[in-house]
Amino acid sequence: MKLIRILTAMPSTAFLLLPTVAVAQQQNIDIGKQEYDTHCAVCHGAQGKGDGLYAGFGSQKVANLTTLTKRNNGVFPFARVYNTIDGTEDIQAHGSRDMPIWGSDYSAIAAERYSILYNQEAFVRARILALTEYVYRLQQK
Repeated sequence: MKLIRILTAMPSTAFLLLPTVAVAQQQNIDIGKQEYDTHCAVCHGAQGKGDGLYAGFGSQKVANLTTLTKRNNGVFPFARVYNTIDGTEDIQAHGSRDMPIWGSDYSAIAAERYSILYNQEAFVRARILALTEYVYRLQQK
């Protein structure tokens, strides 16, 4: 699985995500796709081509996520995609840093789901990693 390869490149985070990955695999849940469908498809489209329902409403053209690797000389820009999702990289079309609000959104979800103590930062990172990996899978072959 590509996510496992990504996790081995980030050893400090990998051990925190293994239970999440194991449960998702057992239940055949595609966390990355689920995150994409929930948060991204409305603008970027179901296939990531920039043709979502809200694509024509903003002043900026919505990016075609399937050509990121092609536009980056054949290398998937993992860090740039991750930083865009977590809000580190400023994307004018996304508006203020309140959008996307992945960290806040994921933290609220975790608080609702788990009644036991959990590592909120690890939960947020796991969701962003899964979404980044899914965008990688959307790349044109």
